[in-house]
Amino acid sequence: MTDLQRGPLHDLQAGLDATFAPFGGWEMPIQYKTGVVAEHTAVREAVGVFDVSHLGKVRVAGPGAAEFLNRCLTNDLGRIKPGKAQYTLCCTDTGGTVDDIIAYLVSPEDVFLMPNAANTAAVAQLLTSAAPSGVSVSPEHRQHAVLAVQGPRSAALLESLGLPTELEYMAYVDASWRGVYVRVCRTGYTGEHGYELIPAWDDAPALWEALTAGGAVPCGLGARDTLRTEMGYPLHGNELSLEISPVQAGSTWAVGWKKPEFWGRSALLAEREAPRRRLVGLKAIERGVPRAHMPVLNDAGERIGETTSGTFSPTLKTGIALALVDTTAGIEPGAHVVLDVRGRQLTCEVVKPPFVDTHVR
Repeated sequence: MTDLQRGPLHDLQAGLDATFAPFGGWEMPIQYKTGVVAEHTAVREAVGVFDVSHLGKVRVAGPGAAEFLNRCLTNDLGRIKPGKAQYTLCCTDTGGTVDDIIAYLVSPEDVFLMPNAANTAAVAQLLTSAAPSGVSVSPEHRQHAVLAVQGPRSAALLESLGLPTELEYMAYVDASWRGVYVRVCRTGYTGEHGYELIPAWDDAPALWEALTAGGAVPCGLGARDTLRTEMGYPLHGNELSLEISPVQAGSTWAVGWKKPEFWGRSALLAEREAPRRRLVGLKAIERGVPRAHMPVLNDAGERIGETTSGTFSPTLKTGIALALVDTTAGIEPGAHVVLDVRGRQLTCEVVKPPFVDTHVR
Protein backbone atom coordinates (compact mmCIF):
# COMPACT_ATOMS: atom_id res chain seq x y z
CA MET A 1 0.00 0.00 0.00
CA THR A 2 3.01 2.29 -0.19
CA ASP A 3 1.68 4.05 -3.31
CA LEU A 4 -1.68 4.83 -1.75
CA GLN A 5 -2.44 8.31 -0.46
CA ARG A 6 -3.46 8.82 3.15
CA GLY A 7 -5.87 11.32 4.65
CA PRO A 8 -5.26 13.67 7.59
CA LEU A 9 -6.84 11.24 10.09
CA HIS A 10 -4.94 8.08 9.22
CA ASP A 11 -2.98 7.87 12.47
CA LEU A 12 -6.10 8.50 14.56
CA GLN A 13 -7.98 5.82 12.63
CA ALA A 14 -5.16 3.33 13.04
CA GLY A 15 -5.35 3.97 16.77
CA LEU A 16 -9.02 2.98 16.64
CA ASP A 17 -8.14 -0.39 15.09
CA ALA A 18 -9.54 0.54 11.71
CA THR A 19 -9.33 -2.00 8.91
CA PHE A 20 -7.89 -0.29 5.84
CA ALA A 21 -8.19 -1.10 2.14
CA PRO A 22 -7.42 0.66 -1.16
CA PHE A 23 -10.20 2.86 -2.54
CA GLY A 24 -9.84 5.38 -5.35
CA GLY A 25 -6.09 5.53 -4.90
CA TRP A 26 -6.35 6.12 -1.14
CA GLU A 27 -5.83 3.92 1.90
CA MET A 28 -9.27 4.16 3.48
CA PRO A 29 -10.87 2.81 6.67
CA ILE A 30 -13.40 0.13 5.69
CA GLN A 31 -14.59 -0.50 9.23
CA TYR A 32 -13.63 -0.03 12.85
CA LYS A 33 -13.61 -2.61 15.64
CA THR A 34 -17.36 -2.15 16.22
CA GLY A 35 -18.06 -3.57 12.74
CA VAL A 36 -20.12 -2.52 9.73
CA VAL A 37 -23.54 -3.42 11.16
CA ALA A 38 -22.98 -1.44 14.37
CA GLU A 39 -21.70 1.55 12.39
CA HIS A 40 -24.65 1.35 9.99
CA THR A 41 -27.11 1.17 12.91
CA ALA A 42 -25.48 4.15 14.62
CA VAL A 43 -26.18 6.30 11.56
CA ARG A 44 -29.77 5.10 11.21
CA GLU A 45 -30.55 5.50 14.93
CA ALA A 46 -28.09 8.03 16.43
CA VAL A 47 -25.05 9.64 14.79
CA GLY A 48 -21.91 8.50 13.00
CA VAL A 49 -18.96 10.27 11.45
CA PHE A 50 -17.13 9.32 8.24
CA ASP A 51 -13.77 10.60 7.08
CA VAL A 52 -14.27 11.21 3.37
CA SER A 53 -11.33 13.53 2.88
CA HIS A 54 -10.32 11.44 -0.13
CA LEU A 55 -13.09 13.13 -2.12
CA GLY A 56 -11.77 15.53 -4.72
CA LYS A 57 -11.86 19.30 -4.35
CA VAL A 58 -11.61 21.59 -7.37
CA ARG A 59 -12.19 25.34 -7.43
CA VAL A 60 -13.41 26.97 -10.64
CA ALA A 61 -13.02 30.74 -10.42
CA GLY A 62 -13.01 33.83 -12.55
CA PRO A 63 -15.49 36.00 -14.44
CA GLY A 64 -18.37 33.84 -15.62
CA ALA A 65 -17.16 30.70 -13.81
CA ALA A 66 -20.67 29.52 -12.93
CA GLU A 67 -21.94 30.19 -16.45
CA PHE A 68 -19.02 28.22 -17.86
CA LEU A 69 -19.76 25.23 -15.63
CA ASN A 70 -23.42 25.43 -16.57
CA ARG A 71 -22.42 24.86 -20.18
CA CYS A 72 -20.47 21.75 -19.15
CA LEU A 73 -22.26 19.91 -16.32
CA THR A 74 -25.75 18.43 -16.54
CA ASN A 75 -27.70 20.14 -13.78
CA ASP A 76 -28.77 23.79 -14.00
CA LEU A 77 -26.69 25.96 -11.69
CA GLY A 78 -29.11 28.76 -12.48
CA ARG A 79 -31.65 27.04 -10.25
CA ILE A 80 -29.67 27.75 -7.09
CA LYS A 81 -28.24 30.80 -5.38
CA PRO A 82 -24.92 31.33 -3.59
CA GLY A 83 -24.91 29.37 -0.36
CA LYS A 84 -26.48 26.31 -1.94
CA ALA A 85 -25.02 23.07 -3.28
CA GLN A 86 -26.20 20.98 -6.21
CA TYR A 87 -25.77 17.38 -7.34
CA THR A 88 -24.69 17.27 -10.96
CA LEU A 89 -22.88 15.08 -13.48
CA CYS A 90 -20.02 15.41 -15.92
CA CYS A 91 -20.81 13.46 -19.09
CA THR A 92 -19.09 12.56 -22.35
CA ASP A 93 -20.44 13.58 -25.73
CA THR A 94 -21.93 10.09 -26.06
CA GLY A 95 -23.78 10.36 -22.72
CA GLY A 96 -21.45 8.28 -20.55
CA THR A 97 -20.74 9.51 -17.03
CA VAL A 98 -17.25 10.78 -16.27
CA ASP A 99 -18.31 11.48 -12.68
CA ASP A 100 -21.07 12.67 -10.40
CA ILE A 101 -20.21 15.80 -8.47
CA ILE A 102 -21.46 18.13 -5.74
CA ALA A 103 -21.12 21.77 -6.83
CA TYR A 104 -21.05 24.47 -4.14
CA LEU A 105 -22.04 27.84 -5.57
CA VAL A 106 -20.03 30.49 -3.72
CA SER A 107 -20.71 33.27 -6.22
CA PRO A 108 -21.14 33.65 -9.98
CA GLU A 109 -17.34 33.84 -10.11
CA ASP A 110 -16.52 31.04 -7.68
CA VAL A 111 -17.73 27.42 -7.63
CA PHE A 112 -16.28 24.69 -5.43
CA LEU A 113 -16.60 21.18 -6.88
CA MET A 114 -16.36 17.89 -5.02
CA PRO A 115 -15.85 14.99 -7.45
CA ASN A 116 -15.04 11.38 -6.57
CA ALA A 117 -11.43 10.74 -5.67
CA ALA A 118 -10.57 8.49 -8.60
CA ASN A 119 -12.12 10.85 -11.14
CA THR A 120 -10.87 14.21 -9.89
CA ALA A 121 -7.97 14.43 -12.34
CA ALA A 122 -10.21 13.55 -15.30
CA VAL A 123 -12.83 16.14 -14.34
CA ALA A 124 -10.21 18.84 -13.75
CA GLN A 125 -8.53 18.08 -17.07
CA LEU A 126 -11.78 18.28 -19.03
CA LEU A 127 -12.73 21.57 -17.39
CA THR A 128 -9.25 23.03 -17.86
CA SER A 129 -9.30 22.18 -21.55
CA ALA A 130 -12.68 23.86 -22.01
CA ALA A 131 -12.26 26.87 -19.71
CA PRO A 132 -12.40 30.31 -21.36
CA SER A 133 -9.75 32.93 -20.77
CA GLY A 134 -9.88 34.27 -17.24
CA VAL A 135 -11.46 31.17 -15.68
CA SER A 136 -9.11 29.01 -13.64
CA VAL A 137 -9.55 25.38 -12.63
CA SER A 138 -7.52 24.71 -9.47
CA PRO A 139 -7.26 21.32 -7.74
CA GLU A 140 -7.31 21.83 -3.96
CA HIS A 141 -7.34 18.18 -2.88
CA ARG A 142 -5.13 18.47 0.21
CA GLN A 143 -6.25 21.91 1.26
CA HIS A 144 -9.56 20.65 2.62
CA ALA A 145 -10.73 17.65 4.63
CA VAL A 146 -14.30 16.34 4.64
CA LEU A 147 -16.07 14.81 7.64
CA ALA A 148 -19.61 13.49 7.11
CA VAL A 149 -21.70 13.65 10.29
CA GLN A 150 -24.86 11.64 9.65
CA GLY A 151 -27.83 10.47 11.67
CA PRO A 152 -30.88 11.74 13.62
CA ARG A 153 -28.65 13.12 16.41
CA SER A 154 -26.29 14.93 14.03
CA ALA A 155 -27.84 18.36 14.59
CA ALA A 156 -27.68 18.03 18.38
CA LEU A 157 -24.02 17.03 18.17
CA LEU A 158 -23.07 19.98 15.98
CA GLU A 159 -25.01 22.36 18.20
CA SER A 160 -23.06 21.09 21.22
CA LEU A 161 -19.88 22.10 19.37
CA GLY A 162 -21.25 25.55 18.57
CA LEU A 163 -21.67 24.88 14.87
CA PRO A 164 -24.72 26.05 12.90
CA THR A 165 -27.39 23.48 12.04
CA GLU A 166 -30.49 25.37 10.91
CA LEU A 167 -29.85 24.95 7.20
CA GLU A 168 -32.08 23.91 4.33
CA TYR A 169 -31.19 20.66 2.62
CA MET A 170 -28.27 21.23 0.19
CA ALA A 171 -27.44 24.60 1.79
CA TYR A 172 -24.13 25.50 3.39
CA VAL A 173 -22.63 28.22 5.55
CA ASP A 174 -19.05 29.12 6.43
CA ALA A 175 -18.52 29.07 10.17
CA SER A 176 -15.81 29.28 12.79
CA TRP A 177 -15.01 26.53 15.29
CA ARG A 178 -12.39 27.15 17.97
CA GLY A 179 -11.05 29.95 15.83
CA VAL A 180 -10.67 27.93 12.63
CA TYR A 181 -12.72 27.91 9.47
CA VAL A 182 -15.27 25.14 8.81
CA ARG A 183 -17.78 24.97 5.97
CA VAL A 184 -20.98 23.33 7.26
CA CYS A 185 -23.11 21.70 4.56
CA ARG A 186 -26.53 20.03 4.84
CA THR A 187 -25.48 17.25 2.53
CA GLY A 188 -24.71 13.55 2.83
CA TYR A 189 -24.78 10.10 1.29
CA THR A 190 -26.70 8.01 3.82
CA GLY A 191 -30.37 9.00 3.57
CA GLU A 192 -30.35 10.43 7.09
CA HIS A 193 -30.43 13.98 8.37
CA GLY A 194 -26.80 14.99 8.30
CA TYR A 195 -24.02 17.38 7.53
CA GLU A 196 -20.68 17.42 5.78
CA LEU A 197 -18.02 19.52 7.46
CA ILE A 198 -15.18 20.90 5.35
CA PRO A 199 -12.31 22.18 7.52
CA ALA A 200 -8.74 22.82 6.48
CA TRP A 201 -6.78 19.59 6.06
CA ASP A 202 -4.62 20.14 9.15
CA ASP A 203 -7.61 21.13 11.32
CA ALA A 204 -9.47 17.87 10.69
CA PRO A 205 -7.94 15.78 13.54
CA ALA A 206 -9.10 18.15 16.29
CA LEU A 207 -12.59 18.33 14.79
CA TRP A 208 -12.78 14.54 14.45
CA GLU A 209 -11.80 14.07 18.09
CA ALA A 210 -14.41 16.61 19.22
CA LEU A 211 -17.11 14.84 17.20
CA THR A 212 -16.25 11.39 18.52
CA ALA A 213 -15.96 12.70 22.07
CA GLY A 214 -19.44 14.11 21.61
CA GLY A 215 -20.86 10.70 20.74
CA ALA A 216 -20.36 10.23 17.00
CA VAL A 217 -19.50 6.63 16.15
CA PRO A 218 -16.53 6.36 13.73
CA CYS A 219 -17.77 4.76 10.51
CA GLY A 220 -15.92 3.34 7.53
CA LEU A 221 -16.63 2.83 3.86
CA GLY A 222 -18.33 -0.51 4.56
CA ALA A 223 -21.20 1.16 6.39
CA ARG A 224 -21.20 4.01 3.88
CA ASP A 225 -21.86 1.44 1.16
CA THR A 226 -24.67 -0.39 2.96
CA LEU A 227 -26.32 2.92 3.83
CA ARG A 228 -26.18 4.33 0.31
CA THR A 229 -27.33 1.03 -1.22
CA GLU A 230 -30.41 1.02 1.04
CA MET A 231 -31.18 4.46 -0.38
CA GLY A 232 -30.54 3.44 -3.98
CA TYR A 233 -27.87 6.13 -4.31
CA PRO A 234 -25.54 5.53 -7.27
CA LEU A 235 -21.82 4.92 -6.83
CA HIS A 236 -19.60 5.83 -9.73
CA GLY A 237 -18.01 2.69 -11.06
CA ASN A 238 -21.14 0.70 -10.17
CA GLU A 239 -24.36 2.50 -11.14
CA LEU A 240 -22.64 5.25 -13.14
CA SER A 241 -19.67 4.94 -15.50
CA LEU A 242 -18.44 5.85 -18.94
CA GLU A 243 -20.76 3.04 -20.14
CA ILE A 244 -23.72 3.94 -17.88
CA SER A 245 -25.53 7.21 -18.51
CA PRO A 246 -27.62 9.27 -16.06
CA VAL A 247 -30.72 8.14 -17.98
CA GLN A 248 -29.96 4.47 -17.34
CA ALA A 249 -29.04 5.16 -13.71
CA GLY A 250 -32.30 6.98 -12.94
CA SER A 251 -30.48 10.29 -12.40
CA THR A 252 -32.47 12.30 -14.94
CA TRP A 253 -33.63 14.58 -12.10
CA ALA A 254 -30.04 15.93 -12.06
CA VAL A 255 -30.17 16.95 -15.72
CA GLY A 256 -31.25 20.44 -16.77
CA TRP A 257 -33.11 19.29 -19.85
CA LYS A 258 -34.22 22.81 -20.79
CA LYS A 259 -30.65 24.11 -20.89
CA PRO A 260 -29.47 24.76 -24.45
CA GLU A 261 -26.01 23.33 -23.77
CA PHE A 262 -24.16 20.81 -21.61
CA TRP A 263 -21.80 17.97 -22.36
CA GLY A 264 -23.67 14.95 -23.71
CA ARG A 265 -26.97 16.78 -24.18
CA SER A 266 -27.85 15.42 -27.63
CA ALA A 267 -27.02 11.84 -26.69
CA LEU A 268 -28.96 12.01 -23.43
CA LEU A 269 -32.01 13.57 -25.08
CA ALA A 270 -32.05 10.76 -27.64
CA GLU A 271 -31.61 8.10 -24.98
CA ARG A 272 -34.38 9.56 -22.82
CA GLU A 273 -36.80 8.87 -25.67
CA ALA A 274 -35.77 5.22 -25.98
CA PRO A 275 -33.65 3.97 -23.06
CA ARG A 276 -32.34 0.44 -23.54
CA ARG A 277 -31.93 -0.37 -19.85
CA ARG A 278 -32.81 1.12 -16.47
CA LEU A 279 -31.84 0.81 -12.84
CA VAL A 280 -34.11 -1.12 -10.47
CA GLY A 281 -33.94 -2.32 -6.89
CA LEU A 282 -33.97 -6.01 -5.97
CA LYS A 283 -34.95 -7.34 -2.54
CA ALA A 284 -34.13 -10.97 -1.77
CA ILE A 285 -37.14 -12.99 -0.61
CA GLU A 286 -35.02 -15.97 0.45
CA ARG A 287 -31.69 -16.38 2.17
CA GLY A 288 -28.75 -15.06 0.20
CA VAL A 289 -26.73 -11.91 -0.34
CA PRO A 290 -26.49 -10.41 -3.84
CA ARG A 291 -23.24 -8.92 -5.06
CA ALA A 292 -22.30 -6.84 -8.07
CA HIS A 293 -22.04 -8.38 -11.55
CA MET A 294 -24.53 -11.19 -10.99
CA PRO A 295 -26.78 -12.10 -13.93
CA VAL A 296 -30.46 -11.18 -13.55
CA LEU A 297 -32.82 -13.77 -15.07
CA ASN A 298 -36.55 -13.66 -15.81
CA ASP A 299 -38.94 -16.50 -15.00
CA ALA A 300 -38.02 -18.17 -18.28
CA GLY A 301 -34.36 -18.27 -17.27
CA GLU A 302 -33.36 -15.64 -19.82
CA ARG A 303 -30.72 -13.07 -18.89
CA ILE A 304 -32.29 -9.62 -18.75
CA GLY A 305 -29.69 -7.65 -16.83
CA GLU A 306 -26.92 -7.55 -14.25
CA THR A 307 -26.54 -6.34 -10.69
CA THR A 308 -24.41 -3.25 -10.17
CA SER A 309 -24.30 -3.33 -6.35
CA GLY A 310 -25.39 -5.86 -3.77
CA THR A 311 -25.19 -6.22 -0.01
CA PHE A 312 -26.93 -7.41 3.14
CA SER A 313 -29.25 -4.69 4.44
CA PRO A 314 -28.74 -4.28 8.20
CA THR A 315 -32.03 -2.37 8.39
CA LEU A 316 -34.18 -4.88 6.51
CA LYS A 317 -32.21 -7.97 7.56
CA THR A 318 -32.17 -9.30 4.01
CA GLY A 319 -30.15 -9.08 0.83
CA ILE A 320 -30.68 -6.14 -1.51
CA ALA A 321 -29.22 -5.10 -4.85
CA LEU A 322 -29.32 -2.50 -7.57
CA ALA A 323 -29.41 -3.80 -11.12
CA LEU A 324 -29.51 -2.59 -14.69
CA VAL A 325 -32.23 -4.45 -16.60
CA ASP A 326 -33.30 -4.34 -20.24
CA THR A 327 -36.31 -2.08 -20.76
CA THR A 328 -37.68 -4.61 -23.26
CA ALA A 329 -38.00 -7.15 -20.43
CA GLY A 330 -41.04 -5.27 -19.08
CA ILE A 331 -39.97 -5.75 -15.47
CA GLU A 332 -42.00 -3.62 -13.03
CA PRO A 333 -42.07 -3.28 -9.21
CA GLY A 334 -43.63 -6.35 -7.63
CA ALA A 335 -42.30 -8.73 -10.24
CA HIS A 336 -39.95 -11.54 -9.30
CA VAL A 337 -36.58 -12.16 -10.92
CA VAL A 338 -33.79 -14.62 -10.21
CA LEU A 339 -30.12 -13.90 -9.54
CA ASP A 340 -27.48 -16.41 -10.45
CA VAL A 341 -25.42 -16.51 -7.24
CA ARG A 342 -22.44 -18.65 -8.22
CA GLY A 343 -24.70 -21.26 -9.79
CA ARG A 344 -27.43 -21.04 -7.12
CA GLN A 345 -30.70 -19.28 -7.81
CA LEU A 346 -31.80 -16.44 -5.51
CA THR A 347 -35.33 -15.13 -6.01
CA CYS A 348 -35.77 -11.37 -5.58
CA GLU A 349 -38.66 -8.94 -5.72
CA VAL A 350 -38.28 -5.92 -7.98
CA VAL A 351 -38.75 -2.70 -5.96
CA LYS A 352 -38.37 1.00 -6.59
CA PRO A 353 -35.56 2.43 -4.43
CA PRO A 354 -35.13 3.59 -1.77
CA PHE A 355 -35.43 0.35 0.17
CA VAL A 356 -35.96 2.26 3.44
CA ASP A 357 -37.50 5.62 4.27
CA THR A 358 -35.39 8.70 3.67
CA HIS A 359 -34.87 11.36 6.34
CA VAL A 360 -32.53 13.74 4.54
CA ARG A 361 -34.85 16.72 4.90
